Amino acid sequence: MAVDGVASSSSNGAVSSARSTIAGNFDTFLSILTTQLKNQNPLDPLDTNQFTAQLVQFSGVEQQLKTNEFLQALLLNTQTSYRADAVSYIGKQVSASGETAELVDGGAYWAYNADANVANATVNIKDAAGNVVYTETGSLNAGPGTFLWDGVGSDGNNRPDGVYTIEIKGTNLAGNAVQVSTSSFGIVTGVDFSGAEPMLTVGKNKVALSDVTDIRLASATPPKDGEGDEATQP
Repeated sequence: MAVDGVASSSSNGAVSSARSTIAGNFDTFLSILTTQLKNQNPLDPLDTNQFTAQLVQFSGVEQQLKTNEFLQALLLNTQTSYRADAVSYIGKQVSASGETAELVDGGAYWAYNADANVANATVNIKDAAGNVVYTETGSLNAGPGTFLWDGVGSDGNNRPDGVYTIEIKGTNLAGNAVQVSTSSFGIVTGVDFSGAEPMLTVGKNKVALSDVTDIRLASATPPKDGEGDEATQP
């Protein structure tokens, strides 16, 4: 939705140039019309209907230019408001749909939402290279919950800080698959406007503004396993 500055300047310049051109042509037209009216043959006067039609055409073009200027101003105002809204996210904690989260100081948080009770759930956490570094099994209650990984891999070794991906799969008592969606937490530290949509900088991640599902004060940290919402149970 965002429009870059070059495109905006180019559009404004085009409208300004068109207005300048039409204004010059209109002045020329009026000058010729006045000269012809002054020098017309009284016995064979000029057909004013043609001049009137041309005046109407010029007026229509003038109105179109004004409409274009209004639309440009409206677009610029919308763009500015959209960016201001994005900047207001800085310093706030957001939840965004997706599977990635950043492991920092021995903790990586994810939120999840199960469509139904999950009798047999498997949680796999992968590193940036796609290798599974941690696996846990258990059960999940239907609805929202949180999962905290302390950064210790299944081999008992501490994993380095960085971006990790979670995958939660599960089935109900009947053995049917249950959909479990995931999202990540993080503090917004910046906003990138280089693309078509503002991207929030959350740790080492880039999160699209449209993917944000929840926003709150940074002091309101997500609950750990066993606190508040139901978390994966080993």
